[in-house]
This record gives sequence, C-alpha cells and structure tokens, in this order.
Amino acid sequence: MSTSTSRFLFSNGVVLHSSDTPPVTTFLEAHPGAYTTTRSHGNASYLLFWERHLKRLCQSIRILSNSNPQLLFGPRKFSHPFPSLPTNSLTWESSIRDMVHDSLSKVLEIALKERSNGEELSVTAIVTGNSEKLSENENFDEEQVSKFLDVHIHIGVYVPPVFGIGGKGELLAMVGREREVASAKHSDWVRKRKPLENLRPPSATELLLSNDGDHILEGSLSNFYVVCRKEISISKLLHDSKLIRVVGISRNLV
Repeated sequence: MSTSTSRFLFSNGVVLHSSDTPPVTTFLEAHPGAYTTTRSHGNASYLLFWERHLKRLCQSIRILSNSNPQLLFGPRKFSHPFPSLPTNSLTWESSIRDMVHDSLSKVLEIALKERSNGEELSVTAIVTGNSEKLSENENFDEEQVSKFLDVHIHIGVYVPPVFGIGGKGELLAMVGREREVASAKHSDWVRKRKPLENLRPPSATELLLSNDGDHILEGSLSNFYVVCRKEISISKLLHDSKLIRVVGISRNLV
C-alpha cells in the first residue's frame, strides 16, 4: 500500500493528485466493486503479473454480478437486474480490459513522471457498478455491460513491508471466518476486515482466516503460503495456541 503523500487517482475521466487523493483503503471503503492490487518492479519498468490481475478482476466482476450484485453496485436498489455474464464469452471481458487499460495508461504516465528514481508504484484498479446508468437503459445485452461499469485507478508509492528479519520468521494470528463471496476480490472486505484488526496481537504481522481454527483459508491482507523442506510436515508448524510462527517471508516475491 502507498504510504507516501504522492498519490494519483483516475476517476470518471479526471486525474486527482496528492492532497486531493485519499489513501487507497479509504477509497475502497467508499466504493463498492471488484478490485485488484499489484505493484511495479524493476524501477517501475513493469507491473507484476498484470495479466493475471486483469483476469482475476474480470472473474470477480462476473462472480459478483451473477451471485451478489450488491457487492458490485452497492446497497442501492435498481429496477433492472444486472445481466448474467457467461463464463465462456470474451465479449464483455474484452470491453472491461479496454476500459482498465485506457484508464491506467492515462494516470500511470503522470505517476511515472512524478515519482523519484528507484521508487516502485502500488497500483489498484477497482470496477464499480453504476446503478443509475443501469436503470436508465431498459434494453441491453452482453456487449453493453461496460456502459454500466465505472473504472477507477489508484496509484501510490509502494513501500515493501519488512518481515522475517534475522531468521525470526513471521508471527501469525488466526482470526475470523471466510470472506463473503470468497472466490471474488471485492471492496466490501476492506471494510469488514477492520474489526479483525482489533484482534491482532501487537507482535503479529498478519492475520489468517479460518472457519475452524485448524484449516488456513487465506491471509486477511494477502494470500498465505508456507514453503518448507519436504521432510517437514506442515502440521508440525501448527502450535496448540492460536499463534503460529513460520520462518519465511510473506507478501513478497521471492
């Protein structure tokens, strides 16, 4: 996440800069929708796994529109149902990709010029449903899906978190249950995970979600992976307490 005051937001065709731009968590909390976050690498020469992030974003939009459109459009009621998005069609996905690419190119160009040499960028793309546009159109099909969606791009300076210093590993805490519509990444979770942070022990570096306290689902902020030697059983890493200490690095490309 961005911790610098140098933040950029492309929203509704307008680029906001620095003091006018809220932190990315604040923006996500205020806007329903599907989102994805990545960062630059190699002195901001490229975005990590950008195609995978775009694919995940489109998958999240499809899942939310078909199973829980309120997470895409917000709690407001609208007169027309959102059209179901087929899994095997690329028409609507291509339109969304074009919208995201166009928005990203406009704000990324400015952010690259403004950043200091050596700084990496954190990039978040969020797609929200526009219920007003949806209610104004009685006839629409799959090709018109993009007309009822708004794209926002938030860019800030990425500051890598430092974990696992001196071989001490991570201190993790198990809390909470699985996310609603866990197969999609949506901004509603950014709001709902706040109370979980109050349960975080002072020394814990990440919270893990679990329905039964035994099986790890994912991290509250990131995916969670354990890599160890083959002869070591993962179960041996689990202690009787709710705290788990794992040697390694989380939320980092290694």
